[in-house]
Amino acid sequence: MEAASTALYGCRDMVGTLRRVFVRSPQAETATWRLCGWRSEPDARRLKAEHDAFCSLLEEAGADVVAAAPCDGGNLDEVYAFDPALLTREGVVPLRPGKPVRQGEPTAVEADLDAAGVPLLGRLEAAAEAEGGDLIRLDEETLLVGHGYRTNEAGSTALEELLPETNVLTFDLPYLRGPGEILHLLSLLSPLDRDLAVAFLPLLPVRLVQLLEERGIQLVEVPEDEFETMGPNVLALGPRRALALERNVETRRRMERAGVDVVTYRGEELSKGDGGPTCLTLPLLRD
Repeated sequence: MEAASTALYGCRDMVGTLRRVFVRSPQAETATWRLCGWRSEPDARRLKAEHDAFCSLLEEAGADVVAAAPCDGGNLDEVYAFDPALLTREGVVPLRPGKPVRQGEPTAVEADLDAAGVPLLGRLEAAAEAEGGDLIRLDEETLLVGHGYRTNEAGSTALEELLPETNVLTFDLPYLRGPGEILHLLSLLSPLDRDLAVAFLPLLPVRLVQLLEERGIQLVEVPEDEFETMGPNVLALGPRRALALERNVETRRRMERAGVDVVTYRGEELSKGDGGPTCLTLPLLRD
């Protein structure tokens, strides 16, 4: 029994070789784009085609893709499968998104992951709020948490209680344009290997930069003109193997100069809600 469950789930960090990943297919109805704060209304046909192509890239990289149907009565944001749950070695923690339109998603993802063989570790209760985009598992013992408009102090405290063997380190996120736009910790930083990450330095908290330096983690710097197009939002397929938005050409060049093998996807429709490849996936199993 233990061997079978271990083969289905478990992530020690965010850079081990991706073996199994959860995604949610996009809604066919796009009228919720304003409610969700997307930059413009996506074309439903192209949105689905881009998501299908994105899933094919994950499969080509060697990952088993667990695809869930759109939620009943859901909205466009649910395609960003990373935000409503935290996957650990012991099971899943459905989160409580700070964005009101997404607060029904944890229940759906809990049911979907139960069907996929991933047990429940625990839930967040009111008034704790946390979204996956604010959570970065730096290594097996360290979870970085960004405090902002999507994740609060009660949320990080709840995670500390659920993960007693994990060192939960919190950092305040910058205001930037305020609560009307999504700014997650993963909007600023994505791990590429145990000693490498891609980041937009001007907005990183100083304490976080110092922590990365202390851990010997080098940074690939995203140029200013690619921050708005989600240059820092990169999914590690394995150590120094990355999936990134194709439009961020200079960020890709810089990652490749750092020894990263980069594949890209088109996100003209998929990423209109300011969600990149990390947002579109919930890794279930990494080596």
